[in-house]
Amino acid sequence: MYIYNVTTNIEDSVHDQWLKWMNETHIPDVLATGKFLSAKMCRVLVEEDMGGVTYSVQFTTVDKETLEAYYKEDAPKLRANTLRLFPNKFVSFRTELKVISEH
Repeated sequence: MYIYNVTTNIEDSVHDQWLKWMNETHIPDVLATGKFLSAKMCRVLVEEDMGGVTYSVQFTTVDKETLEAYYKEDAPKLRANTLRLFPNKFVSFRTELKVISEH
């Protein structure tokens, strides 16, 4: 099992619009690719010097190959949509996690 984690700091000026879009459009679009089993969105509880609000979205997938297929087949279009809608209003970084155990 793998987790594709996207951490984003979004500017206050577009926060509410972005949060609604994430929950109603972007996360459902990522799940609709059929490459992820579930998604979880969390607010990061830290005060950022740069301002804004930080979130972590964790998409669970079965294996590395499925994640690689997402990168190749779906990610460019979905990332372009984000850049088009919220230009220069966010900073994101991505992390891949391999689940070792669940308790």
